[in-house]
Amino acid sequence: MIPLWVWAFALQSNVGFVTFTVPDPGHEDISAAAWYPAIPAGHDTSLGFYHQVVAVGGMMTPGRHPLVLISHGTGGWLGTHYDTARELADAGFVVVAFTHPHDNSQDPSATGSRRNLIDRPRQLLRVLDFVIRAWALRDHVDASRVGVFGHSLGAYTVLVAAGGVPDFAQLGTLCRVHPMAPECAFVREYQGNRPDTTPPPSEWPHDSRIKAVVIAAPALGFVFGDSGLKHVRAPVSLWVADQDTMAPREWNSDVVARSLPSPPEVHAPQGSNHFSFLAPCTPALARAVPFICMDADGFDRTAFHEGFDADVVQFFREHLR
Repeated sequence: MIPLWVWAFALQSNVGFVTFTVPDPGHEDISAAAWYPAIPAGHDTSLGFYHQVVAVGGMMTPGRHPLVLISHGTGGWLGTHYDTARELADAGFVVVAFTHPHDNSQDPSATGSRRNLIDRPRQLLRVLDFVIRAWALRDHVDASRVGVFGHSLGAYTVLVAAGGVPDFAQLGTLCRVHPMAPECAFVREYQGNRPDTTPPPSEWPHDSRIKAVVIAAPALGFVFGDSGLKHVRAPVSLWVADQDTMAPREWNSDVVARSLPSPPEVHAPQGSNHFSFLAPCTPALARAVPFICMDADGFDRTAFHEGFDADVVQFFREHLR
C-alpha cells in the first residue's frame, strides 16, 4: 500500500527524475540523479527505501533553470535528501545529487581517510562540470545560478568547493584537547590513523560559479580554524542540530559560523539531532538503520521537513534569482 503522504506529493506540480553516470577519468565513475521541473504527470516510484511521485525520464519544462548540487554525509547516498531535492525541483530548480564513491551506504572503504576528505570536493566539482558541459539536459541548466547543499561531511565538502581551505592538523589538536570527541573515535574505528598532512592551499578545488550555500549539521568544522573560510564569498544558510552528538556544535557549527567572512543565516531547530535533516524515514528504513531514524521525544521529522524544505527553497530563490 502506498503511504498517504506519497499521494499528497502527487497533488503538487510535476517533477521529473533521471539517474545517470558521471565519468571521472582516473577515478571511479560517480552515480548521480536529477530532479527537475517536468511536463508529464508523475507516478509512484521506489527509490531505495523511499517512495516518490516523479515522472521518470520526463521532459523538462522549457527554459534555463538554476542548479543545486547535493553532497550527502558519510554513509549516505544520492537519495539521502530526496525530499528536499524534490521540493526544490517543484519550485523550478534542477537538482543533482550524487553518491560519493567509497564513502556511502554500500561502500565505506574510504570513510574516515585523508583521501576521502581530498576526493569529496573534487567529486562535487566534477559533477558540476559534467552537468553544465556534457549532460544530456545541460541546455536547460543556467550555469550562472549554481547553489550547493551539504549535510554533515557533505557540508565540509561544499564549504571546500566554495572556497574553504581545511587544515587536517586540527584533528590532532582536537583529539589532544577533547580525547573523547566522537570525531576521534570515528577515525580510529574506520582507519586507525589521522589525516594530519594537508595539501597546500593552491591544490584545493574551488569554484566561483557557486553562488549560494546551504549546510546542515556540519562535520569537521574545526579543520577550518579561524581563517580557513575567509575566501568563501557565497551567502551561507547554516542549520545547526540542537542535540548533535555526532558533530558537536562547539567545534563544528560554531567554528563555521564565526569563521565565515559574512555572518551566515543561522537556524537551530529545537530538538533536532544530527540526522534530523535526512529525509523522514520509512518503516523499512527504520528497521534497517534505526540510529539515523531516532528523533527526540516530541520532534516530528516529517512536520519539521515541511518547514525546512520550504526555507531551503526560499534561500536558494533569494540568492539564485
